[in-house]
Amino acid sequence: MTETNMMETSKTQALMISGLDCSYGEVQVLYGLDLVLNKGEVLCLFGRNGAGKTTTLKAIMGLVPASAGSIKLAGRELTDLPAHEVPKAGIAYVPQGRRLFAEMTVAENIEIGLMARGKGKATKEQVLDLFPLLRQRLRQRSGTLSGGEQQMLAMARALCLEPQVLLLDEPTEGLMPSMIARIRETVSKLREMDVSTILVEQRVDAVLSVADRVCFIENGRNRETVDVEALRADPSAVRRYVGVG
Repeated sequence: MTETNMMETSKTQALMISGLDCSYGEVQVLYGLDLVLNKGEVLCLFGRNGAGKTTTLKAIMGLVPASAGSIKLAGRELTDLPAHEVPKAGIAYVPQGRRLFAEMTVAENIEIGLMARGKGKATKEQVLDLFPLLRQRLRQRSGTLSGGEQQMLAMARALCLEPQVLLLDEPTEGLMPSMIARIRETVSKLREMDVSTILVEQRVDAVLSVADRVCFIENGRNRETVDVEALRADPSAVRRYVGVG
């Protein structure tokens, strides 16, 4: 066993994926994917478009069936759970594009998240403490929010589930630098709250500023997992798997 593996086993694993195969019809996308998310860490999935990053998130949520392999949350097998049961098990997902109820107010979108797990006022207040800007927008229709505000609302709604694990698919895409900074700050706060996060990103600077470790996904496989400090010191893996410096 390598030193890196020994260090990982000594940590508490929040989520473990082993030998995961997934397909869209006849087209296989994930090939024996292995991945470990430790408790309270931010793990980034990085790779070219079509590498299998979003499919990995969808597979965790049961939205893409696994043809082989295992997905375990704190030791509990999830691969046989129907998709609507996965959030109840403790995983929340913010997909690319946010998928808010545009005609509903900010408050109504948050209430939907609370109802999904039977949470109440204390949870709502805790979530709004993370996104104070949303307190000023509670009566505003979510479709009229800026892109950054919509991303905050999508994250807030997901966090109403009080998840153990949060999945974020390109949360900073198309946002202004000021909003990107706020999203990063929130992700860092979640780490302090022992929420474990898997983050799909395309931008190297966004990855290095917030992640603890980076998984390089290529052709549906986790080719390499690198500590972010090591990646800062030697960014050759970024060039190798993504083709940028």
